[in-house]
Amino acid sequence: MGLRQVKADGQSRSAMLDSIGRTLTKATNGIKALADHLTTDEAFARSLVDAVELIGDSEGRVVVSGVGKSGHIGRKIAATMASTGTSAYFVHPTEASHGDLGMVTSQDVLILLSWSGETAELGNMLTYAKRFKVPIISICANRDSILARNSEVALVLPKVQEACPHGLAPTTSAMLQLAIGDALAIALLERRGFSAEDFKTFHPGGKLGAQLRLVHELAHVAEQVPLLAVGRPMSEAVIEMSSKGFGVVGIVDDGGTLVGVITDGDLRRHMAGDLLLQPVEAVMSHNPRVIKGDVLASAAMEFMQEHKVTVLFLIDDAGLPVGILHIHDLLRAGVA
Repeated sequence: MGLRQVKADGQSRSAMLDSIGRTLTKATNGIKALADHLTTDEAFARSLVDAVELIGDSEGRVVVSGVGKSGHIGRKIAATMASTGTSAYFVHPTEASHGDLGMVTSQDVLILLSWSGETAELGNMLTYAKRFKVPIISICANRDSILARNSEVALVLPKVQEACPHGLAPTTSAMLQLAIGDALAIALLERRGFSAEDFKTFHPGGKLGAQLRLVHELAHVAEQVPLLAVGRPMSEAVIEMSSKGFGVVGIVDDGGTLVGVITDGDLRRHMAGDLLLQPVEAVMSHNPRVIKGDVLASAAMEFMQEHKVTVLFLIDDAGLPVGILHIHDLLRAGVA
């Protein structure tokens, strides 16, 4: 079955682009209103700090809930927090009313989302939280709502115009909820010093997982590393380069420190009748590009691209070569 082809006349296409432009403009205005709200409303700014401290000091988990579009946004907030080091999960309020409230303890923190702050489905969660002293952080747009008034911390968002021409479909408002959720997650990440290595623990798969791998995990080591000592003839260098297959050989001094490299390019530049009889130090390039094994693979790729090299030697703290990394190793791992 082929794809359906839809052709729009010039006027219809123009109308579509105008609609898309209006939506993006309203979205931009909404985020700007939220950023302005942070700097002009002291109570809002104080509440955000209070929310981060409440979650950060909690011994339990973050339980996020909401219905409709707020529920979808709540799932994303919980997922973002969980992936950045804050233990969090989403509970649907209807399921909560039928047994899942048992998952919530007094050590947890509830984040409840409702743009109006009057969502009836959240009523049982509010009652449960008050009974068992579970602190509530609310994200809504009505300071006088039932939800805001019954929260330990109320994050009251500015009123914004929805992208929906009827003002009904949650669009800009949902985006503001998501933005605040992201802001809380990142503030918590930075508060606890969540590192790239920590991030890797929660993201082992896909391109992101590949970028978070360390160089030493992808490098070739031991006998695979093409090395030769100073004073050896170029004939041995050519054999070493060919046998190891990296198109390069590292040159080390008497103490084993990497002092130079010979590449295919160096061979071409020194091509002469007596090339194979010359000592390696007469041909090698000094100050070779090197990298440490505990560097992220994504940083190694960026370094290679910046310096226009395809191979890096790994060195330890003493400057001794301990491995070799080819750009193909990064590509195979899915870093690029």
